[in-house]
Amino acid sequence: MPSISLTNTSSATNSSDSKKEKKMKKKVALESQETDPLMVSIKKEKKKEKEKKKRKAVEFDDEEQERSETSSELCEPVNLKNKSKKAKVEEEEEEEVKAEDPNAVTRFRISEPLREVLKKRGIEALFPIQARTFEDILNGGDLVGRARTGQGKTLAFVLPILESLVNGPAKASRKTGYGRPPSVLVLLPTRELATQVFDDFKVYGGAMGLNSCCVYGGASYQPQEFALKRGVDVVVGTPGRIKDHIEKGNIDLSLLKFRVLDEADEMLRMGFVEDVELILGKVKDVNKVQTLLFSATLPDWVKQISSKFLKPTKKTIDLVGNEKMKASTNVRHIVLPCSTSAIPQVIPDIIRCYASGGRTIIFTEKRESANELSGLLPGARALHGEIQQSQREVTLSGFRSGKFLTLVATNVAARGLDINDVQLIIQCEPPKDVEAYIHRSGRTGRAGNSGVAVMLFDPRRSNISKIQRESGVKFEHITAPKAEDIAKAVGVEAAETIIQVSDSVIPAFKSAAEDLLNTSGLSAVELLAKALAKATGYTEIKSRSLLSSMENHVTLLLESEKPIYTPSKAVAQCDIDIESSSVSRASADLNTTAAARPIDRLFAFSVLRRILPEDKVESVTGMTLTTDGNGAVFDVKKEDVDTFLAGNILFYSCDVMSVFIILFFLAVAAQENAAGVNIEVVKTLPSLQEREQQRGRFGGGGRGRGGFGDRSGGNRFSGGRGGGFSDRRNSSGGFKGRNNGNKW
Repeated sequence: MPSISLTNTSSATNSSDSKKEKKMKKKVALESQETDPLMVSIKKEKKKEKEKKKRKAVEFDDEEQERSETSSELCEPVNLKNKSKKAKVEEEEEEEVKAEDPNAVTRFRISEPLREVLKKRGIEALFPIQARTFEDILNGGDLVGRARTGQGKTLAFVLPILESLVNGPAKASRKTGYGRPPSVLVLLPTRELATQVFDDFKVYGGAMGLNSCCVYGGASYQPQEFALKRGVDVVVGTPGRIKDHIEKGNIDLSLLKFRVLDEADEMLRMGFVEDVELILGKVKDVNKVQTLLFSATLPDWVKQISSKFLKPTKKTIDLVGNEKMKASTNVRHIVLPCSTSAIPQVIPDIIRCYASGGRTIIFTEKRESANELSGLLPGARALHGEIQQSQREVTLSGFRSGKFLTLVATNVAARGLDINDVQLIIQCEPPKDVEAYIHRSGRTGRAGNSGVAVMLFDPRRSNISKIQRESGVKFEHITAPKAEDIAKAVGVEAAETIIQVSDSVIPAFKSAAEDLLNTSGLSAVELLAKALAKATGYTEIKSRSLLSSMENHVTLLLESEKPIYTPSKAVAQCDIDIESSSVSRASADLNTTAAARPIDRLFAFSVLRRILPEDKVESVTGMTLTTDGNGAVFDVKKEDVDTFLAGNILFYSCDVMSVFIILFFLAVAAQENAAGVNIEVVKTLPSLQEREQQRGRFGGGGRGRGGFGDRSGGNRFSGGRGGGFSDRRNSSGGFKGRNNGNKW
């Protein structure tokens, strides 16, 4: 965690006033610390700025000292004594500011070895969940801890456990020497999370002279058995493999002092209920064991585990409580309408516009989806359960170190993984439940940093309102990055690349550049703009649908001035040819119809069929109703836009009999004077009706198009940057529709 300190920018003459001002600022900042995690990020930047100034000051001191020794006749010698006093004053003020922080490391019973490790990692103050739970755990009490994702729950139990084993209540009874049984058992739902927690115990525990071991499935038993038989203080692992080692007699829980359940709610979701309860039940004397449970959410099973295996005197530290906002407050939550086939086209541009040069994690629902999408994105890697553990570790290591910046993963990466500088999260469709959304979006905006979480959704098949309501998130609705957004983001990168080119090449190309400027008929700025576009591969910027994000498609709106009501039987007979219809037949249908309803997709298509050729109507995609019931939006190919807009003229130029029959389909008899229907290009996507949740799922359901196949044949990334997914009609692979059992 970054140091919570302020930069001293005042001179020695006004240090007293500056000191008072700093104390006042610090007091205000501390009062809002727990409720505004962004303060940590701000202070981190201030710390960096201060360190930078200090380095400059040291360089300045060295230069001045050298000058005073070699050129004393030209300038006054530097008063090093005064400089030392000034530096001492700065250090004292900094220490006073730190001492005022209630969460400063120095305020807790943390021994010097741990403080040194924390300092090396830039942590000078604990996060709220760490500070609130430290003393309770160190004093020996059972505890349930709950905090939002990215708030440091791991160190909340690592630090006090280590202190207890070495300097606290558990010290006297802890065994040492070869073959000793573990004193600590930590259960985690995934191998990646187990490895991450093990790394913390290895680093911090190593400083205290404690030994740790990590066990999980997918890895060889032999090294794990050897480590356990040799003797360890801490065992970290997944429930399945820990259960196996217990049954093989490799893990002895008779002298266990701590048992920890981290991400307990995820263990429930992944089906570890029986294994977890079996492992916890292996401890015979629960009064001699301290049990800790940490989670971001508290479903019923977690509460039952708490009641069954934790002491009645347990404490609950809940930093979320009944607050409406359950997801990270440091994250910008965005939803973007996108059809399945447009996903490969849109994601590269989302990354360019929102990743800010940082890491990106893309979540898919299926392993096959992760494999195929990672193959299309330059430099991306896939991460899911079917990949061998050794390769998964290599992939995560490469992602952490920055060897590649895009990771395409299933839920295996949604929990607990703490990776620096994950700036952007993209979810290819709404997840199954709100907890999944909270944890996926929580991979960014961690440790006080900010981030962006973009969720793609199909308005016809998704219900994002429930996720918004239950997570407390206020979604920001946007459309796919526009041409100018993409050009701006790409242009900045290209400009930086061009500036870095050596000036030595200018003479060689100067003559050709002058000839081009004189003969092209374009200005220097226009030529440079083309050069930037060519350098980035964006030689053509395509238009996109606002509804589905499909390239070379335009979204149109079929709208009336007030809600349209249509007799149900008339709608069912919407394919009647106008010329063969009659007013009497229409009236008869109206008399036999009892119910009326707002405009629906069937009615919208019936209107289009009366003013457009059938092949044009068949090319319409994504028909979705507006929330107010006044119309419907849909996509058409860019080259067909004029034909659809010309339909307005055809509509209003019909003879009297045709107009009457068309109006019959637009209003009930009582609304015979209602306004007509208009078709126009959508500039801003209106609020749309959502599909109601079906089969207990937030995303999906119903009939859907399979795969990434672009029906128009334009299987390309924006600007022609690579191939796309094969059309589902021409391939047996790819991603099937939901009725075939697969989805994103």
